[in-house]
Amino acid sequence: MPKTILLQLDTDPLPSVFDRVVAVDAGVDELFSYGGVTPANVTSLVHGAMFTRGPADLKSTAIFVGGSNVAAGEELLTAVRNTFFGPVHVSTMMDSNGSNTTAAAAVLAARRHLDLSTTTAVILGGTGPVGFRAAQLLLSEGAKVRLVSRSINKAAEATTKLQGLVPGCDATPFGLTASGVSKEVLDGAELIIAAGAAGVTFLTAASWQGLPSLKVAIDVNAVPPLGLEGISVMDKNVMHGQVICYGAIGIGGTKMRIHKAAVTRLFSSNALNLDTDEIYLLGKELA
Repeated sequence: MPKTILLQLDTDPLPSVFDRVVAVDAGVDELFSYGGVTPANVTSLVHGAMFTRGPADLKSTAIFVGGSNVAAGEELLTAVRNTFFGPVHVSTMMDSNGSNTTAAAAVLAARRHLDLSTTTAVILGGTGPVGFRAAQLLLSEGAKVRLVSRSINKAAEATTKLQGLVPGCDATPFGLTASGVSKEVLDGAELIIAAGAAGVTFLTAASWQGLPSLKVAIDVNAVPPLGLEGISVMDKNVMHGQVICYGAIGIGGTKMRIHKAAVTRLFSSNALNLDTDEIYLLGKELA
């Protein structure tokens, strides 16, 4: 068998060291990393992956799309996959800013304690890359999702997109009020996932710990102050009052296992596209 080669295409000027380390730890034989990659300059790089090995050996080459800008990563992934034709392609994975692996880890943490098919979930920062993907995964499991953003218009746009991705889903948009998260959003919620920008606190400890229906609270932000006051980044299945809590590092172990396993899985075929749903399904296998 030829050596496994991972082509790391990063939309940032310098390719992510984090993603490089994970690739090495996942056992990739050779790692080719490029920064500043855009849809306009990616074609020759993809051709290099496509045309240097015979059809039987193409599964030993794969492409990882990363970078801090998730929208740019999505555009780049589309450009990469549009370059393939017929059977001449390699497997791809997109995890810009860790959005897919983090969302998968957060939902899997909730799944350990809740029947997601009957859960009412609140996603704070639901139009961001992790929040949106967590909402998508919860909806695919049958949960009811209340998507909260600072802008009700953005929340509505994201909800419409989610309804296209998960037909028949129960997703409702909400905007923050002058006083923050409204009582209507929180009433009856069993799960809260805070996935907003760093430095934004959505709820005080008293406001979420006092919710009679709440069973699980997860904050994916590792930079204080957290979105849910009172949760620690280290929390992993820790009780705060009657609520089971997870912080960013608390779900980090699962995120890392999923990331490494996804990189390894890329080399099982030359036709995989590991994006939100596929990465979550892989996480479910690991669980």
